[in-house]
Amino acid sequence: MAAKRGATGRRLELGIQLKQLRENCPPVEEGRARGMTRKAAVRGLKALSEASLARVENGELNFRRNVGDLRSLLKKYSVSDEELIEQLIELNRDAPNEDWLTQYRSFMPTGMPHFVGLEAEAAGISAYHPTVVYGLLQTEAYARALFEVQRPVEDTTAEFIQRNVELRMERKRRVLDREGSVRLRIVLGEAALRIPVGDQEVMREQYREIIKLAKEDHVSIQVLPFKRGYRSSNDFTILDLGELPARVQTDNAWGAVSTSDKRREVDRFTRRFDAMVGVALGLEDTIDFLEELARK
Repeated sequence: MAAKRGATGRRLELGIQLKQLRENCPPVEEGRARGMTRKAAVRGLKALSEASLARVENGELNFRRNVGDLRSLLKKYSVSDEELIEQLIELNRDAPNEDWLTQYRSFMPTGMPHFVGLEAEAAGISAYHPTVVYGLLQTEAYARALFEVQRPVEDTTAEFIQRNVELRMERKRRVLDREGSVRLRIVLGEAALRIPVGDQEVMREQYREIIKLAKEDHVSIQVLPFKRGYRSSNDFTILDLGELPARVQTDNAWGAVSTSDKRREVDRFTRRFDAMVGVALGLEDTIDFLEELARK
């Protein structure tokens, strides 16, 4: 069992273990060498559907309101080790003080709450952003100006902007100011620094913020110039979750968040990231580049 994790990490660890138990339990269906389908696993359980079990195994839900279903599943999976049962029930309990995301959920794209919860617990984050400054590097003024132009056309209130800015600053605080610094590796496309967001003072402040963060020991920031080597056409983030499987996150055209912990997908995006690291400006050249932009 992992040591102390936040609520999202605990849900993910529980889901991984439950999926392994389901796929390796004694077979109950004809023709199967071992394990059972989700459909068979939830049969007879009133409060748990096949779709809900999939979300549990992906770390998006737990059995907070019905621990009985968790016990029933473990019985179906032929788990009789009382110590293991108690460990899984303990994992199922939400970590204290992890309700901060609740107030923002209605403003977040599909899949985003799960990703943000894991982001705050990651041991390392590698990210590439080609056209806007990566969220965890943004100043409040830059974020506010960005959400001004991204606000849905049908939204006539200021709440969308305010809540999203608050969330972005809270995410930044939880990752960069937490005990045990996260290893942050960021590659920014040149366009992310040249496309104006807000006025000149907003951009100047943003350049200075990136310079300040780039000088931190646990932060690596590189600029990928327009005319240098391979580049990805879309942004992505890779989360190193320590003992748990790494995950890669990308945004789609509808604003939803797509994440995967499949080894081949994580490896594919890791190769992309490493290729861009190899051709991007080094740390000192990146700082010089930003200082020149700030002067202009």
